[in-house]
Amino acid sequence: MPESAIQDFYKGCGIFVTGATGFLGIGLVEKLLRCCPDSGKIYLLVRPKRGKAIEERLEDVGKNRVFEKLKETNPDALSKLVAVAGDIGEENLGLSDADRKTLQDNVSVVFHSAATLDFETGIKPAVQINLRGTRSVVQLAQSLPKLKAFVHVSSAYVNCLRNDVKEELYPVEHDPDKIIEQVLGVSDETALEQLSKELCGDHPNTYTYTKLLAEHVVARAATQISAAIVRPSMITCALKEPVPGWISSTNGPSGFLMGAAKGVVRRLPIATDVIYDYIPVDMVINELIVAAWQAGTQKSSQVSIYHCTTSTQNPFRWNMVYKNMNTMLRKYPLVGAVWYPSIKILTTLSLFKFSSIFVHFIPGFFLDLVARLTGGRPRLVTLHSKINSSLDRLQFFIYNEWKFQNERTRELSGKLSAEDKQRFDFNIGDVDWYPYFDSMTLGVRRYLNKEEPKTLPAALKKQKILAGVHYALLLAIYGLTFYTGLRLSNGDKTLALLSIPLTYLFFSII
Repeated sequence: MPESAIQDFYKGCGIFVTGATGFLGIGLVEKLLRCCPDSGKIYLLVRPKRGKAIEERLEDVGKNRVFEKLKETNPDALSKLVAVAGDIGEENLGLSDADRKTLQDNVSVVFHSAATLDFETGIKPAVQINLRGTRSVVQLAQSLPKLKAFVHVSSAYVNCLRNDVKEELYPVEHDPDKIIEQVLGVSDETALEQLSKELCGDHPNTYTYTKLLAEHVVARAATQISAAIVRPSMITCALKEPVPGWISSTNGPSGFLMGAAKGVVRRLPIATDVIYDYIPVDMVINELIVAAWQAGTQKSSQVSIYHCTTSTQNPFRWNMVYKNMNTMLRKYPLVGAVWYPSIKILTTLSLFKFSSIFVHFIPGFFLDLVARLTGGRPRLVTLHSKINSSLDRLQFFIYNEWKFQNERTRELSGKLSAEDKQRFDFNIGDVDWYPYFDSMTLGVRRYLNKEEPKTLPAALKKQKILAGVHYALLLAIYGLTFYTGLRLSNGDKTLALLSIPLTYLFFSII
């Protein structure tokens, strides 16, 4: 294919990426290496870990399966990666003077994707990472003589208190610099908890609050640097690149499919007619790359904001796929499955938790007991306890609906040449949800449950055995119910027979 305008923009550019070890960040690095081969070196902010030098951590990055396709076509591409020791949560990123000088001498494009995504994170670490960390990256960008573009990865849900959200910067009550000073000056945990409640207000967690303030840090700097903010919604597996279904995150539907394929997650609490805004990771990556090109070639003193979302262009509702979810799961079974996969959707969290007692916790207790007796590790009760706890935090996002307007994203997509549309497509109108979820199920099998395609025949054989045991158990439950009803009815067969539909109704509800 002819060289594209975007590839030409990145030619010779040194690139600095934060959050490069995360799902989105590592996918971004792979795409830059594969589709912008003439770029300069790519500098990754890597946090040193105890007993592991950053060079070793960089080797671990290179072992990620996202690079499988790249290694086949250009095995030397990974040599362009350079690890820079630092920590997004430290003042000034914890950079040494030498590393800062290296970045100042070489970097032209900055992608800031590092953040803490944990909804349980306290206000202090959230401010350190999401807010002060962003300020530090912005300050670094302002010191780069060769800077052409700065792209900040935000979230569509920073404005989750609004149901209809535009691609614009909404006002905030608090000044980001004052919040940094105020929060980081407190050490008492009780005082921090109280302060968190006061500052976050109606925000469901510290994540959305601090990421919202971080946008204002970027916007303030836009008079000095060419900047863009991209707001993805819930990022899910790859639609096309590097391979369909690639995933390294258990957040969102992939996490539930991971457990459902094993047969240990059997219920899913969602509203089938509510719009859920899912966006494939490769669509987000492509928009980040194009947003930097746009910011770098069309200079502006105002930050450009883009919604990388689907709710208003190609909305997804679970009623589009859920009737076929069990078919997908049974099409790609696991050798490591512990039970026959059978997922069912429940529309309220309370009904889900009631059902969990019978289909998650009671079976989990007995399977954990077997694990203990056989020298294994009991996990299921702990797993389901964590799931129930996480759903309490996610309830706000599960049962509410947002419409994220994305006119600027559509306009940006329309500016691409035919060549760039081939290489950096992010037209989410192209997503066909049913085959996408089929691909997601297969991707979860390979990348999260770590079972290669060659194991599928053995998994299908095991699934037949599990299906036989599953249906035999159901038959035994109904038989036992009938027998118990017969004994309790003192020989009245009508009452005994009535217990069977009542049992069926009970299990249909849960």
